Amino acid sequence: MKTYFQYPFLIGMIFLFASLIYIYVRWYTKLSKYDKVRFRKFWGTKKVWKAIYDSINDGLLHASIFKKNPVLGYMHMSLAFGWFLLIVIGHLEVVVAKGGLNFPFYYAIFYRYFEPVHATTIAKIFAAVMDFLLLFILVGVALAITKRFYKKIFGMKHTTKLKPLDKVALYSLWAIFPLRLLAESCSAAVYQNGSFLTNTTGAWLGNIANSPAIYQGSWWLYSFALCFFFIALPFSRYMHIPTEIYYIFLRNAGIKTKKNWESYAQIQLYSCSRCGVCLDACQLYDAGISDVQSVYFLQFIRNKVDAEKPLFGCLICGRCQVECPVHLNLNDLRTALRIKASKPLTFSYSYTQKPEQQSADTIYFAGCMTHLTPGTKKSMAKIFDYVGEKVWFMDEDKSICCGRPLMLAGQYDSAAQLIEKNTELIKASGAKNLILSCPYCYKVFKEDYMLPDINIKFHANYIKELIDQKKLPESKLNITAIYHDPCELGRGMNIYQEPRDVIEHYSHRIPLQKSKDKDQALCCGAGLGGINLTGDAKNAITHNAMTYFDKFNPDVLVTACPLCKKTFVSDRRIEVLDIAELVVKAIEQPNELKALPHREKSYAIS
Repeated sequence: MKTYFQYPFLIGMIFLFASLIYIYVRWYTKLSKYDKVRFRKFWGTKKVWKAIYDSINDGLLHASIFKKNPVLGYMHMSLAFGWFLLIVIGHLEVVVAKGGLNFPFYYAIFYRYFEPVHATTIAKIFAAVMDFLLLFILVGVALAITKRFYKKIFGMKHTTKLKPLDKVALYSLWAIFPLRLLAESCSAAVYQNGSFLTNTTGAWLGNIANSPAIYQGSWWLYSFALCFFFIALPFSRYMHIPTEIYYIFLRNAGIKTKKNWESYAQIQLYSCSRCGVCLDACQLYDAGISDVQSVYFLQFIRNKVDAEKPLFGCLICGRCQVECPVHLNLNDLRTALRIKASKPLTFSYSYTQKPEQQSADTIYFAGCMTHLTPGTKKSMAKIFDYVGEKVWFMDEDKSICCGRPLMLAGQYDSAAQLIEKNTELIKASGAKNLILSCPYCYKVFKEDYMLPDINIKFHANYIKELIDQKKLPESKLNITAIYHDPCELGRGMNIYQEPRDVIEHYSHRIPLQKSKDKDQALCCGAGLGGINLTGDAKNAITHNAMTYFDKFNPDVLVTACPLCKKTFVSDRRIEVLDIAELVVKAIEQPNELKALPHREKSYAIS
């Protein structure tokens, strides 16, 4: 019997595969020469197995989302992994029934139509397995529909907005599996070839409708739903389904986001699932700003609409990057786009005067923000003096910025001028160690300066080394402290433990809640990335963070960033110290256990 209902499916599938091949080949050809070499060599390494594991773990099982919320994780996993199993086991069913691979590839998709009689035991077993998988997916579809209206059940405060083609793809996806159930249930009603789900549904359909009459139409509807989804997919949020796998393999090949916006960045752009997980992580929502979050920023770029506000209105604190289940390099993507979007400055930094050249084994580079919080710089000077470290304060006079603020503003060429000047000075000094007390400076010196022979240390790590070497006092101050992880230091450079070790050595540290500690730590609100954020928005973030810290009733809030200290000090509810200032308190009171004015202690958090 000649059939035509499979043609919509075939048209959609051919269009999808042609589109993906064209897009992926174009992206690959635009990779740099070195990235292409990395990717080709990657296939002969063991990293391929890691990429396969990540593809299954993140692309199919959605393990990262499961960790955030099991119900949300099940919803995503049932649609991705469930559909994958439905296709694989469906084809295996046909191979067993046909005794080989001699059948059209679409045959398994409509198997109950083309092979209506399933009398053998193995056929009944396959029917039961396929019914179970279909039920598994249908539960996920029901959860997806529920999420659109009751997002709080899934542990989410916010969900993303959909554009028209997103809606076409979404509603088609929602329709595919109920329509498959309808078609296979009609088949079960006519031929009794189903199992527990389709036989039961088929019997119910037989009571309320003429199953043979709607039999053909149900298969046409199922085919059209697949067609609409496949055609809409490359132009919708669901492009992430195939692209995420492509991205995972490139990532495991060692390809990284560059300072310039290029092909690998574009691949990450299309790997975003717009799941909305990043929305709840963004503190700007609580400050009344709801259109600059990463999911919208990427959507605006992808849709080629004006994105200046979401591009430059983000603090680049990295909280969303930690939460991203696709593991996109959101901070680097935004910085690369800022560099692409920014107009070059009309002046250069050639006029800046360099400080007098000195020879030194150890250099201390305070940085602009440390100069604006002189307590940190003075404390570092006292620590150097206490341990007898001879240090050249490189930027004490005629200071030159590290370049990181310009880079965050998109002015990479101007930042490069400052980097060149500072590099020349440092190399000429013959120094072996460079100590920094600003996380912004530390990050740019570690990542963008070419100083292979210099041991670059953050001041908290340096202090921890001094403690381990017994060069600093052992006395513990009788004060309680909480530690705030600066964004650039924690999420930016993965330094979490050393500052805690120092604080615990000199005070009684109160741990914060896991949801606001370490890689999920709150931003102070004054991050240098917030180029066009209003003062009110920044102040709201600061106020909300300090309100949270105040619940712990500590004597001091300790941070390791001069910008965070300067920001939090303005709130005045808690005394704020840089970690170096805490150490100096112990140096100046070695035999005393003096505390700052205590407030009544309460460690319970409501």
